[in-house]
Amino acid sequence: MGAYRDTYRQSLEDPEWFWRDAASGVDWARMPIRVLDEDRPPFYRWFPDAELNTCHNALDRHVDAGRGDAVALVYDSPVTGSVRRYTFRELRDEVACFAGALRGLGVGRGDRVVIYMAMVPEAVVAMLACARLGAVHSVVFGGFGPKELAARIDDARPKVIVATSCGIEPSRVVEYKPLLDAALDEAAHRPDACVILQREQAPARLRDGDVTWADVVARAEPVGCVPVAATDPLYILYTSGTTGRPKGIVRDNGGHAVALTWSMANIFDCGSGDVFWAASDVGWVVGHSYIVYAPLLAGSTTVLYEGKPVGTPDAGAFWRVVEDHGVNVLFAAPTAIRAIRKEDPDGARIDRARTKSLRTLFMAGERLDPQTYEWAGEKLGVPVVDNWWQTETGWPIAASPRGLEALATKPGSPSVPVPGFDVRVVQPDGQDAPAGTDGSIVIRLPMPPGCLPTLWNDDERFVASYLSAFPGCYLTGDGGRFDEDGYLYVMGRTDDVINVAGHRLSTGAMEEVLAGHPAVAECAVIGVEDELKGQVPRGFVVLKAGVTTAHDEVAAQLVQLVRDRIGAVASLRRVQVVAALPKTRSGKILRRTMRGIADGREEPVPSTIEDPAVLDQLRPVLRER
Repeated sequence: MGAYRDTYRQSLEDPEWFWRDAASGVDWARMPIRVLDEDRPPFYRWFPDAELNTCHNALDRHVDAGRGDAVALVYDSPVTGSVRRYTFRELRDEVACFAGALRGLGVGRGDRVVIYMAMVPEAVVAMLACARLGAVHSVVFGGFGPKELAARIDDARPKVIVATSCGIEPSRVVEYKPLLDAALDEAAHRPDACVILQREQAPARLRDGDVTWADVVARAEPVGCVPVAATDPLYILYTSGTTGRPKGIVRDNGGHAVALTWSMANIFDCGSGDVFWAASDVGWVVGHSYIVYAPLLAGSTTVLYEGKPVGTPDAGAFWRVVEDHGVNVLFAAPTAIRAIRKEDPDGARIDRARTKSLRTLFMAGERLDPQTYEWAGEKLGVPVVDNWWQTETGWPIAASPRGLEALATKPGSPSVPVPGFDVRVVQPDGQDAPAGTDGSIVIRLPMPPGCLPTLWNDDERFVASYLSAFPGCYLTGDGGRFDEDGYLYVMGRTDDVINVAGHRLSTGAMEEVLAGHPAVAECAVIGVEDELKGQVPRGFVVLKAGVTTAHDEVAAQLVQLVRDRIGAVASLRRVQVVAALPKTRSGKILRRTMRGIADGREEPVPSTIEDPAVLDQLRPVLRER
């Protein structure tokens, strides 16, 4: 680990030197003299005296450098049967024109714009147009319910809302405009205008104050990039809070551009001329960081995919995209790969000759179980790199830094802390936990550039949510451990650690055992209340396609496996085979909601749920005692 260890040590011992050097990868309107402002801890600020424009760094500078004809964005939409490619020059020109349209509607530096759009190129254009003006965008996942959308509108108070008339799922068209109208009827704040991108699958009926994308663009004049302070916000991205009130994660311009540019070269080993595909959605942090900003900052081609891993049309969809567009680096959620594995357990749809461009598969968004890790590596024949991070950090906390040093990976681990992140595993008293011992994962302050500096208009909640549990540290909310080699193991949210008759047990460890059974496609283990033991675990599994073994027999085998691997102390007595597990649209299993229902509480169902019918079907099973 020579190169990695030296770089990691430098990043912690002299962060100002380290990030000043990294800042040379960004074009500045005013170069940074100060690197880190520590005057008001815990509110640290990076590059406080510098100015730049993020859109210039993503588009204009590549055109100015003679790469205007290189492909910047590939839009691949199996749900509409269309593919479009945009060069850096074409994308810059579209962004400049839509930025002019927004300016014509009164949007300027510091104003907010809510974006409520499907996975279409115009969503990327709208985000970059806001950045071009120095406006602050807040992307809300397309199809969010009116109540959740209204809450975000009232918190961000946008001058303009940009929306598509509809989104397209494999089996249905979802009309967004009625949802937006209902949200505006509920919200206290009123934007000056709503810009609607009409899609032919479901054109929207306009109301007073609505204008179409085509109309505002037709009369717009293109505008240039507006320099902003490095500490000015680039975007607000709302994430769920424990109180049910969304938390507005703030991302600054300067630290964000520096961190993401550094990450592309040093973590993802991807640069100018490479093709990078993050199979996510622009409504999530992965979509912000690694569909829109990081690849374009690095001069790479980015792929925008409007489809699913299965069902558009089959389990070979991902590999078709890799082949068609020469994808070098694929970034996907473990849920996506598990869905493919469930439908195609033998990997019959993977043809290595056709996916030969692929160098690396990165996975994040939830814990990567060893079985999925090993299946993907075996079938694709490329390194599989788990990486762990959060909406709050905006880029990986732990990974094998492929561009810096291609460290060996270990099943179940996202590898090692990324340079800049002083990651610790601590015990309840705040002391470092010995290697091999579970504890709370924290990051010592200051966190590196690109991480949230605060919450939108709520410094007090920022401190209470993240900085109060262990003074001087950011609380990730995840539990885990380091091994003797310094590899981090993230076992899940700390509220997924259950207490069975005084024994603290990780449901993540039990899930790892269940996932190892050859019949299991995916699984979840939750702790439910028990009068005798306090809590006991219950397992839920989805079987692979083609499994003919009786469900009762599989369940018995799984109970025995946990007993053999973890011990009788785990007290796992019930494993139930179900047709599907309830998930968010980003693929996270709703364990907390499941646990609440099993305990007889009506936990709020997240607005991000993929298919409410799955949870409705599971409710009677969860309530069985």
